[in-house]
Amino acid sequence: MVTIKPKKGNLLIAEPAIIGDVAFNRSIVLLADHTQEGSIGFILNKPLDYTIKDLIPEIEASFRIYNGGPVEQDNLYFIHKVPKLIPDSIEISLGIYWGGDFNIVADLIANKSIKEGDIRFFLGYSGWESNQLESELKGSSWVVIENVYKNSIIEKNYESFWKEKMLEFGGEYSIWSNAPENPNYN
Repeated sequence: MVTIKPKKGNLLIAEPAIIGDVAFNRSIVLLADHTQEGSIGFILNKPLDYTIKDLIPEIEASFRIYNGGPVEQDNLYFIHKVPKLIPDSIEISLGIYWGGDFNIVADLIANKSIKEGDIRFFLGYSGWESNQLESELKGSSWVVIENVYKNSIIEKNYESFWKEKMLEFGGEYSIWSNAPENPNYN
């Protein structure tokens, strides 16, 4: 599979070859930052059995929480598409923003001024040291693609996302789209 060079805002699609990797099996990661010092991203398609209310009882909402990756899983992170409402946000690209003033986010949720399709919460993040991601790309762990969804990526259906990408890639990837998540179940 021909991939592009990784950059902030791109998507990393887990290759079928990394089946068995508990953290990244069938993952799609949004790269929030990519520099010579390293890379940071959030897994978009690994929902957890938590809502924001489970983690912060003062917030009366059922916004789903996702597993952002294996790093700092005791911290809550978020991406969103409403920078005018959330000060101190950092643009990733294409109308997607990372972080901002969480107290304002809590107020926006309480006032119903923000909806779940505007924001996605994560426990933890995915991180790579300098040259680590490039090494994994050479080892065929990931396919790098442009984010054609732009900021609507936040609303993307997580259940079929990876399978959808395998079918789009075609060829041998199509076979993997219907394989069980754990090959031992085959």
